[in-house]
Amino acid sequence: MMHILLSRWRQGHRTLPYPKEIPALSERFQGLPNIQAERCKAGCEACVEACPTEAIRLGAGGPELDLGRCVFCPACVEACPEGAIAFTGDHRLATRTREDLILAPGADLRRAEALGGELKRLLGRSLKLRVVSAGGCNGCEVDVNVLGTLAWDLGRFGIQYVASPRHADGLLITGPVTRNMELAVRKTYDAVPGPKIVIAVGACAIQGGPYYKRDEQLGGASSVLPVDLFIPGCPPHPLTILDGLLRLIGRLEDEGRRIS
Repeated sequence: MMHILLSRWRQGHRTLPYPKEIPALSERFQGLPNIQAERCKAGCEACVEACPTEAIRLGAGGPELDLGRCVFCPACVEACPEGAIAFTGDHRLATRTREDLILAPGADLRRAEALGGELKRLLGRSLKLRVVSAGGCNGCEVDVNVLGTLAWDLGRFGIQYVASPRHADGLLITGPVTRNMELAVRKTYDAVPGPKIVIAVGACAIQGGPYYKRDEQLGGASSVLPVDLFIPGCPPHPLTILDGLLRLIGRLEDEGRRIS
């Protein structure tokens, strides 16, 4: 027993100080894209042709990037001869609506806002989520589960994953919602007592991800249920997921400080 206590003392405090401090992210981290339309060549569609999920289209002001479709690969960056597209280290990607994920040149991303009224009062201090893997590759599932580990300690924010939908306040869905999972997703949602919320995590759960052309999937959670929070990525970083969850329940300000 003494060896165990001594080892624990040597380890010290392991929980990350987030949101008071932002953890250091890898230089390879692909965060919020930055589009510099003024660099684009007229008639050039290199980024559009390179994108594997059709996340880029040419608008009147230049390339528009759909974060809901984007798998955050560097294909568009490598294809652009003028360097008009780059990924930043900004992890704050979650939005409340699907339309807000369309990133136009020169426009700021409208980040997720807190639930309003009665929902915020009910869920702002205690949020229980039933995680549903609806046909994903387990990439998003892994990063969702990481939030329950010692370093992240999701429970300190009053957020917990629960085993039964009857104990939940909402669903956290990963995967593109395959046809084989459609009925299970609907039944799980129906089993959650109201009022309830739905959170779509990852490109698959938002729009089908790399599988968007496959007939075996339905194109994300919105095709089956009303979604209250969209968290893009393939997979999203745990920090991106946590940022979205805390914004949804009103526990973060724009500068990242925790609201008491």
